[in-house]
Amino acid sequence: MLVIGIGETVLDILFKNDQPQKAVPGGSTFNSIVSLGRAGVPCAIITQTGSDHIGDIICDFLRKNGVSDEFVCRHPNTKSHITLAFLNEHNDAQYEFYKDHATAILDNQLPLITADDIVLFGSFFAINPVIRPVTRKLLRQAREAGAWLYYDVNFRKNHIADLPNILPNIEENMRLASIVRGSMEDFEYLFGLHDADAIYERVRSLCPTLILTDGARTIRVYESDKVTTYEVAKIDTVSTVGAGDNFNAGYIYAKIRGIDDQSSRIAMAQRWSQDVCRQLGNNISDSLVAQLKNE
Repeated sequence: MLVIGIGETVLDILFKNDQPQKAVPGGSTFNSIVSLGRAGVPCAIITQTGSDHIGDIICDFLRKNGVSDEFVCRHPNTKSHITLAFLNEHNDAQYEFYKDHATAILDNQLPLITADDIVLFGSFFAINPVIRPVTRKLLRQAREAGAWLYYDVNFRKNHIADLPNILPNIEENMRLASIVRGSMEDFEYLFGLHDADAIYERVRSLCPTLILTDGARTIRVYESDKVTTYEVAKIDTVSTVGAGDNFNAGYIYAKIRGIDDQSSRIAMAQRWSQDVCRQLGNNISDSLVAQLKNE
């Protein structure tokens, strides 16, 4: 069994009071996969990064955290992407992105996905028209092989103008997915919808299982005609960067551990998410890793 991530890779630089606090490799799927690797899960990521020093840092970070960098595409003279995360008084992040999606390349070796594997994919990387022929083929092959596919929508406001071109890719991703996870904010940008039930009505014909998150507010899990709500525990946060990414990772970890009960999976997802919120970083802590290994 292998967990395969398909997503972008960046260097996250975190600011507080307009002063840099920490620089860490990141990216939505990247953060999830690294946390799973830290927990001892066999993982690999399909992504692109530069042939520069930042790219070296990113690949070294993957290997140190138990994630294979075999499928990381690096071309000569390409530059790595950078994201600036500005933390406000509540330690929620506002982002500024320095990326060139039009130059994306994904022409390296790709894995042979089997029925035992899990595929996590999302963000703009999974819908980017430039590399869509590659990602579409890979996702279709994964679905045909019987793999379990988890799609994290993670749609950013700065891509709203691109919607006419990329919405078909988003909808196709939902059709291919075994489960879709998105935030209220994602679907507000995508569909202009603010009501949870209305969002599910829009999604259910594409994928019958939807996890709908809303920051520190109620989580809703829709499964066909059933909806279950879960409250989110209040905690003191240091940074919310990586909160949703590690929710995804915790949910997948619970599935790998053979936990079939939905409430127990959501509890594990919240546990991972809250652990990351208590620190200045994108991945689960050494303390949580040690706890998981002893359970």
